[in-house]
Amino acid sequence: MHHANLLFSKVIDNNDVQALTRFGIDEKSLTTEGDRQVFRFIADYAERNRGQAPSYATVTAECPDFVYTPQVSDSYEYLTKEIKKHSAQLAFKDLVERQLAQKFDEVGQKDVFSFFDWLQTEIESIKIRTSVRNEIGTELATVGEKFMSEYERRKAGESFRLWQSKFDFINKTVGGYVSSNVYTVYGKSGRGKSVVTLEEAIEAATQGANVLIWAMEMGWFEVWVRIFVSLSGRQGVTTANTHGMDLTAGFDSSEVRYGKLSEEFETAFRFFVDTINEQISGNITVRAVDDEDFNSRTLRQLEADIMQTKADVVVLDPFYYLDYERNTSKTAGGDAAETSKKLRHLAGRTHTVIFAITQADEGKQTEDDDGNRELKIPAREDVKKTKQLLEDAYLLIGIDTDYKQGRGLIGLNKGRDGGEGEVGEILYIPQVGVVRALDMGEAAASHF
Repeated sequence: MHHANLLFSKVIDNNDVQALTRFGIDEKSLTTEGDRQVFRFIADYAERNRGQAPSYATVTAECPDFVYTPQVSDSYEYLTKEIKKHSAQLAFKDLVERQLAQKFDEVGQKDVFSFFDWLQTEIESIKIRTSVRNEIGTELATVGEKFMSEYERRKAGESFRLWQSKFDFINKTVGGYVSSNVYTVYGKSGRGKSVVTLEEAIEAATQGANVLIWAMEMGWFEVWVRIFVSLSGRQGVTTANTHGMDLTAGFDSSEVRYGKLSEEFETAFRFFVDTINEQISGNITVRAVDDEDFNSRTLRQLEADIMQTKADVVVLDPFYYLDYERNTSKTAGGDAAETSKKLRHLAGRTHTVIFAITQADEGKQTEDDDGNRELKIPAREDVKKTKQLLEDAYLLIGIDTDYKQGRGLIGLNKGRDGGEGEVGEILYIPQVGVVRALDMGEAAASHF
């Protein structure tokens, strides 16, 4: 049975040309030129006649391949599904018989993984093009049961996860970090973006999150130095006197980085490394720039890594080192913008919190009377590389720190749940694992 003719007959009888649009039928859905001719004629007729369908007699006269069937009782959903199923079958057959061998000869013999990426993209394209939508969104008349079911899942903590920030003012302002969202962290070069974001990721791991870090400009050893120093700082394995204060602190990052720990501290550090995994309820996976297998930095590869590691929280450091999606809009910066949009979709699809780190424009800096650089949160318009990343962010987090002063600022410049303009001051001595909010005593210290 020719389902396209049945669908066209039903559209004509019901005078419902919009059904073709509602159910996603277009020329690409149809597998014969005769069917495409019927589609074009009906669509053109409706456009010229205020949306009215032509009579079956008119269509039969104009389109020789059309066979009218009166009183078709099958639903639009069923007919559309059958049409698109047949279209998918023919598209896949063409892919296998005509394109597969040629593409493998061109690409696969040199780089089989690129060939796999191409094949997966083609199959996904067929699936998207031939999928059938039974519903569009949710509506008031039917949403009640679905809404309350989702409410109960959220009440039980099953539908989404909320990860608390290390910095209380963020928790008080926006409640923490909610899964399925992108959080954009930005600041000028060398101002602590990576350090502060890493602190948030480690904080999530201590709460039980599986954390995935794509460190695209740092080697694996350097990243783990920072992680171990931060975790040791949280435990307060030692005391450091810095900026006139005695602070519980961690191992010295320079001594760890260059293998210069004293014998006593080296023994303590070895024990710390051997036991820290038992003390963290979550997990941390690092993919770094010097990993030999870290060749693909596409969003497709990121999704695969999220699935493999069962990641709850993801850090992209930095966003602009991703392999950008193709710029189909042909506009300047369109490739980065397209990547940002798809990253937002990826966060929703994988139910992850994604931290995307990017740069802010440099601008001018000022100093106080003592020669200290004035800390200042960069403005929203200072987001560099792509403005779309600003639009796609659930929360925009500005960073400015100065390790010489031992302090920093974290500012919220855009939040979908409010909080814009909120700024918190932090103690910033990352070389000994001290990156945290100031308490009252520290805030009153003379060097501040």
